[in-house]
Amino acid sequence: MDKVPDVWVKCPFCGKTIYKKQLGKYLECPDCHYAFRIGAKQRIELLCDNFEPFNLELKANPKYQDPKYLAKLEKARETTGLNEGVLTGIGTINGHRTAIGVMDWRFIMGSLGTATGELLARLFERATQEKLPVIVFTASGGARMQEGIESLMQMAKVSEAVSEHSKAGLVYISYLCDPTTGGVTASFAMQGDLLLSEPHALIGFAGRRVIERTIQQIPPKDFQRAETLLHNGFLDAIVKRNEMKTTLSHILAIHEGGDKNE
Repeated sequence: MDKVPDVWVKCPFCGKTIYKKQLGKYLECPDCHYAFRIGAKQRIELLCDNFEPFNLELKANPKYQDPKYLAKLEKARETTGLNEGVLTGIGTINGHRTAIGVMDWRFIMGSLGTATGELLARLFERATQEKLPVIVFTASGGARMQEGIESLMQMAKVSEAVSEHSKAGLVYISYLCDPTTGGVTASFAMQGDLLLSEPHALIGFAGRRVIERTIQQIPPKDFQRAETLLHNGFLDAIVKRNEMKTTLSHILAIHEGGDKNE
């Protein structure tokens, strides 16, 4: 969040300077509806009637002993209150029980490490066992390179768990938030039965600067933005954050076999 003094914020997308109170509890720009980045616990509070987290003790393997990496992990844990970059559990949304995973961008930019992948794989495995739908909110800069090839292996591990969940005839909703990039985009983020996104979310694989240097051109402003992906058929819908709970509740109701007048 780009701060102008303390009571004002600047929208990262449209550049408008906004009085903080105008953002409301959903932290949306009143002009362009860009959804300011929020932590995993804050999103759960906005979404769920109740939520029971699990595997909170899981964390990165202690064999990763690089002092700089260990310092980053410690800082991320203090900032987020989480041991790892995703919060998983079982929650209810307007009474609909579902398995939920929320990546936290503040945890080393939501990077996909070994523990992150394990938490997400266990989420899908439990949902398959209990015959529950899954909703995953992605927000990530990609694989956590401090963990080397094992971080990249999480893409395949989570994708396999997604596949088994799908074979059981269960629904998976992938909700892409700003930013969703790198290996997360190249795997489970784009494997949902329904692909939703918040307005103007950055979604892509390679970074903008890498692409500029590769093609020797400057891409347009809306390059890798949710609206461009929707226009080109890569998303099913863009959902404003203040409509998130109602929309997901309605989808879950349809999946259960009725709309309950939602």
